[in-house]
This record gives sequence, C-alpha cells and structure tokens, in this order.
Amino acid sequence: MTPRLERPSAGVLEECDGMDREPEESRGILAPAAGEARFTRALRDPDPELAPWVDRHWIVRWELPAGEPFTQAILPSPCVNLSSEPGLIAVYGIPLDRSLHTIEGTGMVVGTKFLPGGFAPFSSVPASLLNDRIVDPSEPLGPAGGELKVRLERLAGDADGHIAAVEEFLLERRPEPDPRYALVREAAADMLTVPPATTVAEIAARQGVSARTLQRAFNDYVGVSPKWVLKRYRMHAAADRIASGEGDDLAGLAADLGYFDQAHFTGDFTAQIGRPPAEYARICAAAAGRSEAAVAG
Repeated sequence: MTPRLERPSAGVLEECDGMDREPEESRGILAPAAGEARFTRALRDPDPELAPWVDRHWIVRWELPAGEPFTQAILPSPCVNLSSEPGLIAVYGIPLDRSLHTIEGTGMVVGTKFLPGGFAPFSSVPASLLNDRIVDPSEPLGPAGGELKVRLERLAGDADGHIAAVEEFLLERRPEPDPRYALVREAAADMLTVPPATTVAEIAARQGVSARTLQRAFNDYVGVSPKWVLKRYRMHAAADRIASGEGDDLAGLAADLGYFDQAHFTGDFTAQIGRPPAEYARICAAAAGRSEAAVAG
C-alpha cells in the first residue's frame, strides 16, 4: 500500500543507513530503534560525476502486518529529495519542522537525496519556494522533469532502474563549476564537524568569507539560512545522543551542545522534537529495550 504523507516531507525516506558501506548515524530519525523493527533502509553512492551535488540514493522497504501501520517521526536534514513510490513521484523540499511519515502493508520507496544546496543548480525554482512543499518534478525541472516522471512511473518497483534513470537525467544536466555553490557545499560539510556551539561568523571565517556572503549563498542555494542549518544539525546531535542512551545527564548534555543552560536546551528540544528531552529519553529507552516504558510515536 502507498505510504500516507501526513506532513509535506519525505518522512523516513531522507535519512537512510548504508547497504554497501558502513552504517552511519540515523541522523534525523527520531526514536530510531522503533523504526528498525519495521522497515529496512539501504543507500547507494552516486556516480562520482554527481558527487558534488548528490549525497546518495536510498531505498526503503517494509512489510507490515495487516492493520498495523507505523508512523515514523523525523527531524529532516536541510536537503531536497526526489523520490518514487506507488502513486507519487515528486520532489520534496526541505520540511522546516518535525515531520511524520506513515507506512502500512508492503511497499518500497526509492529516492535521491541531494546535498544541502545541491538541487538548486538543476532547478528553475528559487530554493526557498520549495520549502515545506511536495511538487511534481516538472515544476522545478521543467518539461524534462515531466518526462523523467513518466519514465520513473514505468520503472515502478525497479530500484536499480529508478536510480539509473535519475543518474542519466542528472548527468546530462551537470551544472558548470560554481564557486558560490562550492562555498555552500564546503560550509555545510564543515558544519557537521565543528563543535555544536560554532557560530555562523566562525563558519564563514573558516571558509574565508564574510558572514553576509555565506548567508546570501545559503539563502540562494539551500533556501534556509546557515544559522538554521547549524541549529538543525545541533538538534540532530542532541536527539542522536539521547537515543543512544545519554539522557541521564541532560544538564551536561546541554553544556556539551553549547547551550547556556538546561532550560534553553529543553525549550529548543521540545519545540523541534515535539516532546521534552526527558520524555524523549524514556521513549528511546523503551524502543531500544532499555526500559519497560510504553513507546509513543
């Protein structure tokens, strides 16, 4: 059966562990242990010629008992996805808030996750206009995007064929070298390695540009500000650490993440994750079998 999208996002589809390489953090998947029992995730590296723009291709499969749907909550990455599932082939802009994705029955979704800003060079639509939207491929990709959609419809259920068709489409349209996009790509990668309290000004200095230059480039290519991306990555780190069992010392975790105090951390966490960190810790512990607490979605 077709997954039901309850919010305008790619849901569980955009954060996938590897099949042909070492598993990475389930960044953005909330209470990940609950989902591990209900769906499988795999990713494929893109063609090396597409690596400057494409993060990975991904495949999600599930087979659930009749009448037992599962809803996965995620805090999405600042990336655009192009995905195909029965009845829906679409480009997913960046969901700005926590999103939910419900699966039921048996199914598969195949998609391509672009790097932050990596979709913009292929698109005719300003990046920010895709935020919180699911659109037909023809909207950002023009008539050729409509033709790609038709081709992917014919390849329904064929993950390898889907990936090959998307790669062919993108390879034929490889953008020319663009220093501004290169700045965005390098800065976004840097944000994943720096201490959580790092500021936009510090990221800009590391890249040898002004904060304003970095802000303009992110707005043009990613569609959100560099501050927004830093905050999202910091919250990913917080959720990952709590899910892995580091929820006993929330004051220490808040300090490690660069918060002034636990109250500010709790406020941010609750706003973005949808529940306070202590409650989230209990849910993750239950899902991972570390407690007898009831698991909530």
